[in-house]
Amino acid sequence: MGRAEARQARQRAARRAKRKTGGIRGFFTLRKLLGTFFGLCLLGMGAFVVIYFLVPVPTANAQAEMQSNVYKYSDGTVLARTGEINREIVGLEKVPKDVQRAFVAAENKSFYKDSGVDIKGTARGLMNTLSGKGKQGGSTITQQYVKNYYLNQDQTVTRKLKELVISLKVDQRMSKNDILAGYMNTSYYGRGAYGIQAAAQAYYGVDATKLSVAQGAYLAALLQAPNQYDWTQASEAGRKRVTERWNYVLDNMVEQNWLGADERGGLKFPVPQKPKPAPGAEGQAGYLIEAANSELERQGVDKADIAAGGWTITLSIDKKRQKELVGAVDKQLESKLDRKKNKIDATVQAGATSVDPKTGAVVALYGGVGATEHWINNATRTDYQPASTFKPIVFASALENESKTQDGETIGLRTVYDGTSKRPVVGSDTPFAPQNEDDRDYGDITVQEAANDSVNAVFAQMVVDVGPDKVKKTALDMGMRDKNFPERPAITLGTMQASTWDMAGVYATLDNHGEKVTPTILKSAQHKDRSVDLPEPIGDQAISRESADTVTSALTGVVKNGSGHEANTDAYEAAGKTGTSENNKSAWFAGYTPELSTVVALFGESPKEGGGQVTLTGTANSGRANGGGFPAKIWADYTLGALDGGSDAAFDLDLAEPAYRPPEPPPSPTEEPSAPEESNTPPPEPDPSDTGSDPPPSEPPPTSEPPAPPTEPGADSGGGGGDTVGTDGGIDSGGTGSSGGATAGGGSDGGSGGALRPPGFTG
Repeated sequence: MGRAEARQARQRAARRAKRKTGGIRGFFTLRKLLGTFFGLCLLGMGAFVVIYFLVPVPTANAQAEMQSNVYKYSDGTVLARTGEINREIVGLEKVPKDVQRAFVAAENKSFYKDSGVDIKGTARGLMNTLSGKGKQGGSTITQQYVKNYYLNQDQTVTRKLKELVISLKVDQRMSKNDILAGYMNTSYYGRGAYGIQAAAQAYYGVDATKLSVAQGAYLAALLQAPNQYDWTQASEAGRKRVTERWNYVLDNMVEQNWLGADERGGLKFPVPQKPKPAPGAEGQAGYLIEAANSELERQGVDKADIAAGGWTITLSIDKKRQKELVGAVDKQLESKLDRKKNKIDATVQAGATSVDPKTGAVVALYGGVGATEHWINNATRTDYQPASTFKPIVFASALENESKTQDGETIGLRTVYDGTSKRPVVGSDTPFAPQNEDDRDYGDITVQEAANDSVNAVFAQMVVDVGPDKVKKTALDMGMRDKNFPERPAITLGTMQASTWDMAGVYATLDNHGEKVTPTILKSAQHKDRSVDLPEPIGDQAISRESADTVTSALTGVVKNGSGHEANTDAYEAAGKTGTSENNKSAWFAGYTPELSTVVALFGESPKEGGGQVTLTGTANSGRANGGGFPAKIWADYTLGALDGGSDAAFDLDLAEPAYRPPEPPPSPTEEPSAPEESNTPPPEPDPSDTGSDPPPSEPPPTSEPPAPPTEPGADSGGGGGDTVGTDGGIDSGGTGSSGGATAGGGSDGGSGGALRPPGFTG
């Protein structure tokens, strides 16, 4: 090849190389690169616009709105929190301004100015997610709120894109304050606490309103790593990091002019308290919660609404008196029982309700050994009969209706009745012949003495004299809630259903001079959206003051001289009544001082599946149970403690008649009676109004057997055990009487002490 040919070959090769190089460069020209970039940007923007319009703001996720219900004692201290999520949503106005700013300083200094998103942070998060590097900060407070409230914690590209879009929309629709409140209420702070209120309680034992700026800065710092930054369980490295984070928060506050440098310099790290389990439904708390929820339902709040959470419910329960009541049951009853080895002791259930008669507030309640062991609330259960604690209502009705005996004598404390056991009542279409305790005959006896010793025969006749329908009306007027008990003479034995709660209200009505007292355990009930208007516990005059006060006078005699003597003390003035139902299945003591009305009861409940009522006889190896035993002792122990060792308060009584006092005993046979002074004036006639002696009976006692009671077809008046309501609405009890008739025996509470007590009697 010649030179010319070689040169031409080189030129052709150069041109080919130039064409090749020029093609690649031509493909990657600046114009083409810019065009491609802007095209992709437009495509991305178009896609974002489409996503923006396609992705709605969803409803809240299930967990975000779940809250606990918070139950508090009357003094505001927390009794219990219930619910799957320990959260109590509070408005931003409940959080101090400095604490609000601490959260902004910790997470998003530009929060008040930004549009709700951090593009760089979100892009960085997306890249980390795609590359598998995991979670990294950078989200705004708005984005974190959206994640907590609307979405979930999944680390996916889809979730992050949704978070970005929804955050923009939320920022446009909600105020910054609402977003900040939502963020603080939905964030998890460790220790099982969701939201600022639960966190304040968990870490510092205070409500959010009481948080200091130093404490708020710690809680804000905590959100970055709740478990690692919990001071009480953090490693040395963790404590160092959370301290640095705490300082970072405060320094940012100074930088934003939210905190003065001098104040900042004086702040010390606020070491949180040791973790405590969130108070729940164990022990008495479960019974108190159940009673509060039941009353809330009676005020029209749906059960599902309560279960959804978000309620702050302050109870009327006095923390000190509640402790005194539990202590009294433990000391006077539980310490004497052997529930594991003694079959009778295993059946014993105690219940009690204590009410302030001036306000109607339930100040203490005992529901049983513990709500997690025995869920039935013994204080509010109504499946046992109140027995002879009903008798004061019979007397109150007699006074209120100015009723008269069969002989036409107006019934009062001094009225004399025939107390013969199994004496058939006179004047009733329904035969009834109740047996007294131990089948004891009392003969002629005053109403006061009959109350002291709980004489069935007297009060059975009194029901007939008043009229069962009128007695029932008085009972309902005074607060008893069982409206279905039959209008028959046997109601004198308390054959209806009632709870210690009901009877505490009835006796509080007596204590409150006849003004009706409806017990309430609710002091306030508030939800974040509303509050409940609670009715006034003190109502109108159920019975006259004179009637109520005369019954109180009678019941002071029961405590001083009768079956309630275990409650007698010089430390306080008291009135009360014992009661024991058929076959000793329940035993009651209902009593009151001028300041407290308290009812204590024991119930025999079979521990076998399905339960059932059983006798209390043999409880703690003490023989037959009665209201003057364990219930009266519990009542006395509690009342003494609840009144701080005693009280000078006295009953202010306006009696329908002078108070009854038993006659002086006759002189001892060894004493010489003093000779009467001579006088020309004849001795005066006995004055029935003289309080020093009994008035003579209106008629001499009968010398023959009383006539047989009227009978109905199928009626039989045999004797026997206590009194129950037959399936046909009649009374069949103890004996062999057929349905429709009435037979009755014991089933009341006998007295100990007082006049006419037989030797060795311990009823």
